[in-house]
Amino acid sequence: MLNGRTVALVLFIGCVAVGAGLAQDRALADDWNDFLHFTKIGRFDLAKGYAQAILQGDPDAVTLLELSQANPQGYELAMRVVETSRDAELTDLTKKLLDVIENGRFERRADPRIIVEEIKRLNANTVRGRMNATKRLQDAGEYAIPYMLGAMADPGRRDELKNLIEALPKIGRPAIRPLVAALQTQEIALKAEIIRALGRIGYPQSLAYLKYVVENDGSNQLRDLASQSMRQIDPRAANTPAAALFFQLGEKYYYHDESLAPQEGAPIANIWFWDKGASRLVRAEVDRAYFHELMTMRCCEWSLKSEEQFGLAIGLWLAGYFKAEATNVPMPEYFDENQAAALVYATTAGPEYLHQTLARAVNDRNAAVALGAVEALATNAGEQSLMYTMGPAQPLLQALSFADRAVRYSAAIAIANAGPRQAFNESRLVVQNLAEALSGSSSEGGRTLTDELAQSYALRAAQSLLKVAVSRNPVIDLSLAEQALIVASKSSSQQEIQVLAGQTLAYLNTANAQRAIADVALDTAVPMEVRIAAFGSLASSAKVNGSQLPEAAIDQMYGLISSDQTEPDLRAAAAAAYGALNLPSQKVKELILDQSKS
Repeated sequence: MLNGRTVALVLFIGCVAVGAGLAQDRALADDWNDFLHFTKIGRFDLAKGYAQAILQGDPDAVTLLELSQANPQGYELAMRVVETSRDAELTDLTKKLLDVIENGRFERRADPRIIVEEIKRLNANTVRGRMNATKRLQDAGEYAIPYMLGAMADPGRRDELKNLIEALPKIGRPAIRPLVAALQTQEIALKAEIIRALGRIGYPQSLAYLKYVVENDGSNQLRDLASQSMRQIDPRAANTPAAALFFQLGEKYYYHDESLAPQEGAPIANIWFWDKGASRLVRAEVDRAYFHELMTMRCCEWSLKSEEQFGLAIGLWLAGYFKAEATNVPMPEYFDENQAAALVYATTAGPEYLHQTLARAVNDRNAAVALGAVEALATNAGEQSLMYTMGPAQPLLQALSFADRAVRYSAAIAIANAGPRQAFNESRLVVQNLAEALSGSSSEGGRTLTDELAQSYALRAAQSLLKVAVSRNPVIDLSLAEQALIVASKSSSQQEIQVLAGQTLAYLNTANAQRAIADVALDTAVPMEVRIAAFGSLASSAKVNGSQLPEAAIDQMYGLISSDQTEPDLRAAAAAAYGALNLPSQKVKELILDQSKS
């Protein structure tokens, strides 16, 4: 039992704490009012000082929200500063203050204690009391739905059911995402009220979920109710399959339809799920940066649940996943721990769906999605698949003219590696893009590539050009890349590219190509491994095309072979190339006699 002194001490400490809190709130109010005052009279130096003081004090977001609501003209002034001020520092500070206010709006909206209390107040004895409770639940929006459904499903709260049913559709559009997730409940009575509420809310984003009930639910009553709600929203949708409606909704999310935006004010967005084990709604907080893309993927998944053969949903799902990854935000926590990257799903999907994804990306000029689709095609598609036609268009060939260099390069590499044998108009673009990629430039036209990525494309381009050469491809004209190959053989920063370029030049029947190979082989500044490889390429060129070297180059080769100071492997390589040139017997005779000891 507490004695008198202890009670007095506790009361004193409590009063001090309350007093400190009140003092802090008063200081925040004073700073906020002074910030607005000096902003209004144009003393921006002082206004910035008070803004900094507020932010440095780690203000309570709800308190600052209440201050802004108490002075709506001041809040409007702050909004105008962000929109029109030429003072960059003041604009930045004001924006941070408004962000705190929005966080306060979110905190108050999502506070479970307030929501639960307002649900109880729906049973108020006065009309005004019920209206106020409904208004506050509308402010809570989607956050109110789990608690409202929980109260409706509670047998001990039957006396509240009528008011809950009346209030549920009044939450409006923010209620739809949690409500459609809750359609997975096994409680028929609750499900019926959800279906009725969706019809009364009246937004078309509910149509796909209602049609899924019509097509799949085992209850005649629920199927009939879902049909009625669909007619309330849009009677024309009655004849459209659920799979198609989900796909249409997914496209709206993909293109960020304003009617599907997450609730305003929250720093995050919510994706709702139904926990079957607990029979309740749960929400996953996700970054707003890719909320729409994640919802695109979910709609596509429901489309495929509705109809397994609805292949359009696969192409859109892949596009949504690539687009989400392009935000560079870590994938949401509700993804499995070992969730594969978009490229893994894309390469598994097959060319038909990849071309759907690519066609969409080309049409939208979305480089991230286009690049993902092209890279997947490069992995798993042959000539017939690559030249896939969608209507009048061939998406991969269109990608050869894409504004983004990475997309163009990847498309050219994919086509070259597939080894097309049928002529097509864009074949010149394949070689042009490969030649451009071979340069390894990180800033040549289009977006700037990192040095690492530019060098990666250079190596892949060199490998693709050699593959075209070895296969004697009749469609892709390698001569268009001759100059780029010559430059790469002499000056590439990667020895592997130098070797590959020389090997490819060996297949070109021109004096310039053969002489470029010889120049590398004879250059003492070039690394030994590259020189030996160049002599190998020179031998290949000579066997196919005969000798096209000037006398001076032949004499240099002779000098290497005849000298006992030449490194043995280099001497052997030079000798092999020399023999392949099939030179007149006089040169061979001189070589034999020069080494004679008799």
